Amino acid sequence: MAEESNTPSVQEKRRGLRARLSQNSLIPAPGVFEMISAKIADRMGFDVLYMTGYGTVGSYLGLPDAGLATYSDMLNRASAMANGTRTALIADGDTGYGGLLNVAHTVRGYEAAGVAGIQLEDQEFPKKCGHTPNRPVIPGAEMVRKIKVAVDTRSDPDFLIVARTDALSSMGIDEALRRAEAYAEAGADLIFVEAPETVEQMERIGRVVDKPLVANMVEGGKTPILPREDLERIGYRLAIYPATGFLAMAKTLETVYDAIRTEGSSVGVQDRLADFNAFSALMGFDDVWEFERRYRDI
Repeated sequence: MAEESNTPSVQEKRRGLRARLSQNSLIPAPGVFEMISAKIADRMGFDVLYMTGYGTVGSYLGLPDAGLATYSDMLNRASAMANGTRTALIADGDTGYGGLLNVAHTVRGYEAAGVAGIQLEDQEFPKKCGHTPNRPVIPGAEMVRKIKVAVDTRSDPDFLIVARTDALSSMGIDEALRRAEAYAEAGADLIFVEAPETVEQMERIGRVVDKPLVANMVEGGKTPILPREDLERIGYRLAIYPATGFLAMAKTLETVYDAIRTEGSSVGVQDRLADFNAFSALMGFDDVWEFERRYRDI
């Protein structure tokens, strides 16, 4: 139990992340989508974890990230991840789940849950994954009001507001940049221009937007996957990898499940598996056994 006493407070996690963002080097953030992925990433020394909407909806509900998960669904998952890890967590808050009152309610809920930052986007409801087609957006002025509500609602100034625009795919780079600048002026802490399709577009975003930028590195998605030094050169401050974890999991599970199906055994895929005892320790069984020893003879 000694480790728990050293767990940073929510305020410490938020302050640490904001301080890290003030530096000029890129912050890579792995996508976590349920508690096993969160606990594995948590022990690896990242500055921040990113709760991916796509992965969370898929793992929790088995449904596509198409506006089918509710505020309560996502808050439940965000709370579990934020409170079950030592690392700061930025969580996907979709569109804020409605109008301005809903945005205020969502921000209060995510902040109370211990999250270090919330991502809000300007898609129409129901929203969709940012690397899929047909993503209409609300008027930019409406999203500006949402951001102002989010900024005014938070009680901790270190709670980050990440403003995402999906306008590029349907309305072009000029409109996306106009929105990015307006969202920055409205008080967003980080700006997330979703789904640029070329390095040239990414470089233009870096030249125009004067706020920390988010790069969304989705393997197989619309945006080029760039090495760290190129993202830093362009001006990105945070690079999220929302799909990498669940794509790796899916590939590995397919391999080991196929071995069980075809061979009737896992003997040939032992090298693909984590050590059972180490995994049990990660899940907290050492604390369970210590608790049982302490109270067994009382």
